[in-house]
Amino acid sequence: MNHMKPKQRSRFRLLAGKLYYTIKRYLYWYLGRSNFAQNSSENLLPYISFNHQTPLLRKLKDVDMQLQYNKVENLKLAVKHLNSIILRPGETFSYWRLIGKPTKQKGYKDGMVLYYGGFTAGVGGGLCQLSNLIYWMTLHTPLKIVERYRHSYDVFPDVNRTQPFGSGATCVYNYRDLQIYNDTDKIYQLHLTIDKEYLRGEWRTSEEPETMYQVYEKKHWITHEFWGGYVRNNIIHRKVLDMAGKELADEYISENHAIMMYSPLLNQGDMSL
Repeated sequence: MNHMKPKQRSRFRLLAGKLYYTIKRYLYWYLGRSNFAQNSSENLLPYISFNHQTPLLRKLKDVDMQLQYNKVENLKLAVKHLNSIILRPGETFSYWRLIGKPTKQKGYKDGMVLYYGGFTAGVGGGLCQLSNLIYWMTLHTPLKIVERYRHSYDVFPDVNRTQPFGSGATCVYNYRDLQIYNDTDKIYQLHLTIDKEYLRGEWRTSEEPETMYQVYEKKHWITHEFWGGYVRNNIIHRKVLDMAGKELADEYISENHAIMMYSPLLNQGDMSL
C-alpha cells in the first residue's frame, strides 16, 4: 500500500543528494552507451503523428503573474534547443541534454517552481510545461518513453483540466530527465512553436502513421492516510487503434500517486483567481 508520508530532509542532505545525482547523470550522458539525438533539420518531415497545444498563462491563487510572464520567456529559450530535432531509429531523446542548464547568463528568468508541496521562484521555472507537452504527445505515438518522473504533490485542483491527472512529466536539471527512445524503423521529428497564447508541438514522421492512440484514466481514487493527509491516485492506460478506429490493444502507461495540498472536498474553482 502506498502511504507517501511527506519526508523532511535537512538542507545539507538535499544539497548532497542533488550533487550526487547530478554527477551521476553527467557520467551517464557522456560515458554511457546510449546514442543520443542531437541533430535538427529545417525541413519538416511530411506526416504528423500527433499534435497538441497548451495555454501559456494560467491565473492561480497567490501566484505572481510576473512568474508566468517570465515562464514564457524561459519556454522560448528552451524551444530553440528542441525545435526540429530529429530522432532516428535507435536514438534517444534527452530533454535536459539538449536544453542544457538554465542559467541567468543564458537569459533564463525566475519562474514558478513547485517545491515540496508549495511553489517558489527559481531560474528557468516553468519549463515543466514543455516537458509535459512532449510527454503527452509521445503517449500518442509508437515512441518508447524510457525515463519520466511524476509530481509527488498535487498542488492545484483540476481547474479547466483537459488531460488526466498524472499525465505530465516533471523535470529538474539534470537528473530528473525526460527520455524517449525510438525503437521503430521510422524517423521522427519534434516540431515546436510558441506564440502569444499557446505552446504548440507535434511529433512528425517520415511515413504515414498506421496507428492512433487514446489515453485515458482507467482508475482513480483518493486515500486518507494515517498521518492525516490525502493522497490522490490513478492508473493511466491507452488504447491502440488502427486508422479505421478498430481497437488493437489496451496498454498500461503508469500508476500515479501524489500528496494533495488542498482538501479533496474543495470546490475546483477555489484555487483560481
